[in-house]
Amino acid sequence: MTSTIEKAKNIESYIIDFRRELHRNPELSGQEVETQKKIMRELDKLGIPYRKAGNTSLIATINEGKGKVVALRADTDALPVLEQADVDFKSEIKGNAHACGHDAHTAMLLGAARILSEMKEELPGEVRLFFQEGEETFTGAKLIVEAGGMEGVDAAFGMHVFTFFKDKKLPIGTFDMTPGYRMAGCDTIYVKFEGVSGHGSAPHLAKDTIHPAAMFVTDIQSIIAKNVDPQQACVLNVGRFHGGTKANVVSKYTELDISMRYFDQEAREALHAGIRRHAKAIAEMYEVQVDVNIEESALSLFNDEKLALMAQKSGDKVFGEGKRIEFDRNMGSEDMPFYLQKSPGCYAFLGIYNEEKESVYFPHHERFKVDEDALKYGAAYHVQFALDFLNGEAD
Repeated sequence: MTSTIEKAKNIESYIIDFRRELHRNPELSGQEVETQKKIMRELDKLGIPYRKAGNTSLIATINEGKGKVVALRADTDALPVLEQADVDFKSEIKGNAHACGHDAHTAMLLGAARILSEMKEELPGEVRLFFQEGEETFTGAKLIVEAGGMEGVDAAFGMHVFTFFKDKKLPIGTFDMTPGYRMAGCDTIYVKFEGVSGHGSAPHLAKDTIHPAAMFVTDIQSIIAKNVDPQQACVLNVGRFHGGTKANVVSKYTELDISMRYFDQEAREALHAGIRRHAKAIAEMYEVQVDVNIEESALSLFNDEKLALMAQKSGDKVFGEGKRIEFDRNMGSEDMPFYLQKSPGCYAFLGIYNEEKESVYFPHHERFKVDEDALKYGAAYHVQFALDFLNGEAD
């Protein structure tokens, strides 16, 4: 029987060509109209049924209604980045670029779809394929879930191309698949202090908000220090602070935006409560009002242990023994966890680091490049995970 990596090698040029077509025409989150059309064109050629979801997402199925269901996911959106990578197939949309590798993710899943469709008679269950919009805005996964994409799903799998993390490189032909927390959850917190405006020469007749807001900024790190288990990694980053209109006017409003990262749900709840409590206390101290609005962006990504251990073995079949590199969990965020709320699943990192091809930059960098030698591995890994799960190797 031909291995999945050999099957992927046989269609490697197909995967690369499609990736380059997407790379030339990057579309931002929620605007992936032409990208969706290109994917539908290929699914039609392959005879794989699909339906639209959200704004520009697709849910395709192989062997619908047959046995257990495994979902494979790829994101399709690009970034508002002016591409500086030296490639022959550079972005033709100025100011947009596939600087996070989602073109590669989509092409690899399409390659997997082609392989799986050719062997569908051998599959003991259903494969569901998510071509998902809006990962960069953490909106696309929710739209597919709302469209019923996860109904009946028994396991979900996704991956991201990656170069390095901290001091560890992830070269071509390697992968990371580790149980437990892998990426942080992310909330955005909007805080608005409201006081009473007045003249700067008579602050006692007004209620300034810049001073209490500044006090709040310096105070919130104590919430992590004193209210969260010290073994739980958390980040509170004030990325925007805006108050006042003129030097001699007491500021009636001061607003700040905070990015919060976490892994553990108890830590998240402690941070939410602490931020509300500290904001209220400081506002009362300075006799002003405060409003705290917490907006969920992404959940923390947790790899189910049983499926992750199976996926490690799946990876060994594709990459070979000894090709797994274990990364530390990282504070970046993803919207894959919205699928994992609905079923167990896991998420892999696919090695693309190659100095000779300048595939060395972290995602979102203007010079980010993907060594396309990795694409066959990603397609094969999708296929192998689906085969192994449907054949009961996680049981």
